[in-house]
Amino acid sequence: MTNPLTPGIAAARLSTEDLAANFSDLHPPLDAHEAHVAADRCYFCHDAPCITACPTDIDIPLFIRQIATGQPEAAAQTIFEQNILGGMCARVCPTETLCEEACVRELAEGKPVRIGELQRHATDALMARQGHPFTRAPETGKHVAVVGAGPAGLACAHRLAMKGHAVTIYEAKPKPGGLNEYGLAAYKTTNDFAAREVDWLLGIGGITIEYGRTLGADLTLEALRTDHDAVFLGIGLGAVNALGLEGDDAAADAVDFIAALRQADAMAEVPVGRNVVVIGGGMTAVDAAVQARLLGAGNVTLAYRRGRDRMGASGFEQDLAATRGVRILTNVMPVAMAEGAVTLEYTAEIDGRLQGTGERLELAADQVLRAIGQTLVPVAGIETRGGKLAITGAGRTGVAGVWAGGDCTPGEDLTVVAVAEGRDAAEDIHATLMA
Repeated sequence: MTNPLTPGIAAARLSTEDLAANFSDLHPPLDAHEAHVAADRCYFCHDAPCITACPTDIDIPLFIRQIATGQPEAAAQTIFEQNILGGMCARVCPTETLCEEACVRELAEGKPVRIGELQRHATDALMARQGHPFTRAPETGKHVAVVGAGPAGLACAHRLAMKGHAVTIYEAKPKPGGLNEYGLAAYKTTNDFAAREVDWLLGIGGITIEYGRTLGADLTLEALRTDHDAVFLGIGLGAVNALGLEGDDAAADAVDFIAALRQADAMAEVPVGRNVVVIGGGMTAVDAAVQARLLGAGNVTLAYRRGRDRMGASGFEQDLAATRGVRILTNVMPVAMAEGAVTLEYTAEIDGRLQGTGERLELAADQVLRAIGQTLVPVAGIETRGGKLAITGAGRTGVAGVWAGGDCTPGEDLTVVAVAEGRDAAEDIHATLMA
């Protein structure tokens, strides 16, 4: 079986049973006893560094104390008040470089409180019950357009709906969720959690989603501003960087590979090579490389142009790749691609600049995946800075009545950061509309 995404690459390399085992939950949920044991390790710091390290400012000691006293749903309420996508963030946040890295237990013992897993324990408990934990304020009569149903757009829409505003989300793809739905490793968000979380979020009411609507195609910023009282842009990064090599068109985008896997009806439908090379060093590169191995690729190499300490993927993610059989090559860059092979050149920093050393190696490769970053599709009329939409304060662009947040604006490209930016923009939009 072949696929247009990767022509000539075989599907169903492993049995259905093996694939199910390979793509099972990366961190199975804690049971009640495990959660109590994990919560008891928290010092409940008064001036907790973990709160400062959380982009959404969740009161982590409070929610862990609530779990320790047998109130997981109250803990979830504490989390959701700051981060409405706390369930997804509990699964995909690099907690090892955020709250858990700042944990006093980590500093003292090298073993932090299991904050991410405890957050999942709490949020899963509340989401399992019927009903939505928040209610809408009285209708304000204001209508806000949100472009993009990714984490930033969803967080913004939910907070605006809570304030009593009507919200219409315009989403280009056929499903909501953005990277949560299309761009994360399948073993991090199992059992269709991304879609279930969006359905749960929409339970607040007052939010309508229109699919197949793309800014710059059938939507214009001018029309959105005319038809709505405010506009929030959570458009993400829609373009993918190219390698700039002859034969580059033989490579596929890692984000497309991951999306095809996430949207497949069965894992066995997704084709993969025997010898796969992933170019890049970030989270997307690791997700693609690990999943290629889990699909049955015999040899998977992740090639990154700088040293391990410069990789965008966290140490945990790098170790995960290694334990799944991914070979990580650093200080190498692609210089040529031909049928069945990719040529890499070793690199070195000379006078502060990355340069090739002239020493090369060739790797067998029947599938090459690019994961060297995504770029902004510019929005007419919005100033850019550093390749992203320029903003001030809580997401204000230079155009009156237009806010932006998430990956399309400066800052770390993380789900939790996007949620914080969408939430904060919504608060600023509300204050402006009600002034």
